[in-house]
Amino acid sequence: MNPLTLPVSEKLARYLDAEGRLKGWPSRRTDQLEALRYLTSRLPDGTEWSERELNELLKALHTFGDWALLRRDLYDARLIDRSPDGRRYWKVLPA
Repeated sequence: MNPLTLPVSEKLARYLDAEGRLKGWPSRRTDQLEALRYLTSRLPDGTEWSERELNELLKALHTFGDWALLRRDLYDARLIDRSPDGRRYWKVLPA
């Protein structure tokens, strides 16, 4: 899917480059949550990843070099979950 065909707000579009990667991190939490939901939509469904694999996916989805921030925020926002030992990650499916 072309990343720019995903529905994004005008505000979020300002944070995306031509390839649909985040080029900056919004300062407002509501904008951050929108960015996190956007990132989650770009992750494959029905897949589990190791921390390293998730980091590589996140590296490809942004350009500002802080995949650890994105991984932690995705988890804190309950958009991804992880195993108790932190070795496996997966998307949380909407209820």
